Amino acid sequence: MAGAGAVSAHAAGWKVPRSHGPASKQIVSLETGERSGTIIISTQDRTLDVVLDAATVARYSIGVGRDGFTWTGVVKVGHKAEWPSWRPPSEMRAREPGLPEMVPPGPHNPLGARALYLYRNGTDTLYRIHGTNDTGSVGDFVSSGCFRLSNKDVLELYENVKIGTKVIVK
Repeated sequence: MAGAGAVSAHAAGWKVPRSHGPASKQIVSLETGERSGTIIISTQDRTLDVVLDAATVARYSIGVGRDGFTWTGVVKVGHKAEWPSWRPPSEMRAREPGLPEMVPPGPHNPLGARALYLYRNGTDTLYRIHGTNDTGSVGDFVSSGCFRLSNKDVLELYENVKIGTKVIVK
């Protein structure tokens, strides 16, 4: 049984996804000057690049922050989670009072199959690179500052990203 504050899928009218969504990865020639493994996010282009070598990146399509929720900076992957639960930050719950206190792991969780938690100076920024069960939102300006990939893409990314990985958001 769902805990207090959890939202039921039936009550929310959500549909259970039948796949992990599309794969968007492309290998692109790009000289970044960054070390292999570094993640570079372009909010404007709605792309996430993983540096493969001096002249090549793996590029994924992502959903990014909507107007007023974009940000820039350099952070690190401080934590990783498989099928994470989601607790909307208090600021988000203040903006959207109908949000539950917690959404358990599973097909209706907005963090999808995997999440990479972004930290600055050892502190959780509350921003994530994560999957989504709403694959139609990938490629749009839709979030409150997080970066969304299809679950298919985030499953691959998760396996190839280490704790401590540098993430550049521009």
